[in-house]
Amino acid sequence: MGAVTALVRSSFLVSAVYAESAREYGLTPQQGQLLCVLMPQPYGMGELGGMLGLAKSSLTGLVDRTARNGLVRREPDPEDGRAARVALTAKGGALVEEFYAETCRRVEALCDGLGEGERDGLAELLGRVVMDNKVPAVFMELDEGSHTRP
Repeated sequence: MGAVTALVRSSFLVSAVYAESAREYGLTPQQGQLLCVLMPQPYGMGELGGMLGLAKSSLTGLVDRTARNGLVRREPDPEDGRAARVALTAKGGALVEEFYAETCRRVEALCDGLGEGERDGLAELLGRVVMDNKVPAVFMELDEGSHTRP
């Protein structure tokens, strides 16, 4: 299998696992992404739009739906009184902790057939692809943001 086919199929595989995990937590995949992005800190709408690759109207709808479910809230931006930031609520923080851990477990299980050296090699190569293409941090490393996890 070539690199293009492997990357595209891997993308679909991870997306399917992510979507299944999200459904089991009563989330859409987009809501799951939003909650994971907000784990380390609140973000402004412009930053969130860039990180999630969403137009302003789509992001507004996503935040509105997620806020109606009590998972996020809008709060004033301390640096710009006209702007708002989006932050996790206590309910959203608790839910994303569980969702994140379970989703990590499921995605990691995709590599169960690989040896430790193969996993390390795969991580190194994919990490280079991600870094070379400046992919936004829409999902943290297990040790990143550990201040939000027990």
